[in-house]
Amino acid sequence: MSVIHRTTMTPGKLELLAAWLPAQPWYQGATRGPELAKAGGFRLDDPQGEVGIEFMVVTDSSGDQPVSYHVPLSYRGAPLDGADQALIGTSEHGVLGRRWVYDGTQDPVVVAQLLALIQGRAEPQAQSATNTPDPTVTRHFTGAALPDVVASSTVVSGEDGTDVVVEPSAESEPHSASAGSAGSLTIKVTRVLLPDQQVPRTDAAGARGHVVAGWSSPDGDESRGPFVVLCDTVR
Repeated sequence: MSVIHRTTMTPGKLELLAAWLPAQPWYQGATRGPELAKAGGFRLDDPQGEVGIEFMVVTDSSGDQPVSYHVPLSYRGAPLDGADQALIGTSEHGVLGRRWVYDGTQDPVVVAQLLALIQGRAEPQAQSATNTPDPTVTRHFTGAALPDVVASSTVVSGEDGTDVVVEPSAESEPHSASAGSAGSLTIKVTRVLLPDQQVPRTDAAGARGHVVAGWSSPDGDESRGPFVVLCDTVR
């Protein structure tokens, strides 16, 4: 269960992201640095209760036009082994103590729960309320069920977003007896959110599923679009 503590984080999430965002290949803001505001998002539960999982939207007003970014985050009580390149920063939480904040696309717990969400085995939670499902987050999945366990993943970030290439574990049983073996999959994480973005048809070649959620623009307009799209990996 996602427990939301009414406390402080020092430095705060927006401060951490303001220092991290300009180094990302998909960042489109001004050279003077981001001017960030929270614009939406949702959470997922870690079944083991150890890792905080948040899919945050922040809007940057530093350029000529505001730009909204989607940033999956993980919050851990200890460093994640071998993930120094994914560390956004550390922060002192008023209740939980020191937290290590990571780019969630490179955290195996986040990736596994995202696959569970796409398949309907994980329920999206409200971003700022404890034990409160968020029905505005929708998902779709087609094809054979996928195993629970991710054997490995490779992250490739470019100007168009972040691709997480996932190899399901052969030791984990799929959730359907007829599922068969699962090949390599690519989770395409949308980084720059645009109000007119279209969700790819899941009957198109290679498309397997998606997650759609909403966010708010600085002028109060509500938008929706694909946060992630799941596809078969093109070899």
